Amino acid sequence: MASCASHSSLMLAYAAASTRSQELTPTPSLFSFASPRPNNLSVPLLLLGGSRERRFAAIDRASNRYFQVVVSAVAAEADLDTEEDAEQTATATAVLDPPKPKKGKAALVLKRDRTRSKRFLEIQKLRETKKEYDVTTAISLLKQTANTRFVESVEAHFRLNIDPKYNDQQLRATVSLPKGTGQTVIVAVLAQGEKVDEAKNAGADIVGSEDLIEQIKGGFMEFDKLIASPDMMVKVAGLGKILGPRGLMPNPKAGTVTANIPQAIEEFKKGKVEFRADKTGIVHIPFGKVNFTEDDLLINFLAAVKSVETNKPKGAKGVYWKSAHICSSMGPSIKLNIREMIDFKPPAAN
Repeated sequence: MASCASHSSLMLAYAAASTRSQELTPTPSLFSFASPRPNNLSVPLLLLGGSRERRFAAIDRASNRYFQVVVSAVAAEADLDTEEDAEQTATATAVLDPPKPKKGKAALVLKRDRTRSKRFLEIQKLRETKKEYDVTTAISLLKQTANTRFVESVEAHFRLNIDPKYNDQQLRATVSLPKGTGQTVIVAVLAQGEKVDEAKNAGADIVGSEDLIEQIKGGFMEFDKLIASPDMMVKVAGLGKILGPRGLMPNPKAGTVTANIPQAIEEFKKGKVEFRADKTGIVHIPFGKVNFTEDDLLINFLAAVKSVETNKPKGAKGVYWKSAHICSSMGPSIKLNIREMIDFKPPAAN
């Protein structure tokens, strides 16, 4: 009887453990494969030795371990659902919120998105994009591409192997174009004493002293060049913020601060042009109008090339000339053969 009772109690304990394990079995989820059911709950209780209290204690420990595994899996699944909901919400917010308008340079149209006029697309077919032309052919082609209703200017653009942020690689100079610029230059002169009469006799359009300085401070800018005598530079220094950004500030390197005022006036009237390298090392020089003859444009262009070569900065190293282009104001650029351009010699005049 005692043996039967002991056997029956063991069977009841096994049934109770099996029922409890079924109640603790979680519903199928994404984490079911990561949390297998502990094998120790399926071990027949008949194999457990010891007293009745020890067997039930072992069953409780196994059940607790399984319960902790189930709780961890459910919590991880809840965290995943929360992350998915957050991602969906962020995506919906990104779709609903309109993009902020761009400002400054970011608002400019990209080069690949720009559209050209029909006129420009037609004249662009006259030249090959990557071909390097000799000087005479390029000038002839340039005159063909200028077909607007006004007289366009002709410009040269030289890309040099210099970095203007260094003092010994800055380029600023002047060139006297033998055939002129094709423009009427209004010259203003700041002088005092006898030099006022000299400037007027030399053909200066505007002459003044402190009165002209006050007019400039008030916004008067009806001139193309401003020449000053050295003794006026102390008073002119206060105009730096006004004249500097416009490129009109008198400077000895530009020939606009000189004691020989009549000569400076004559040179600028005839076609003296100031040029300087921008921050990317490119020099832009106008050298005439499209209504000039090809020979006149050629002479002016060679004078500009010679001036850039002569005023080469001391800090420039390696290959000085990187590229050269010419174009009209509203026309496509024409690439030049640099070696042929530097070595070019104009035909001797008959």
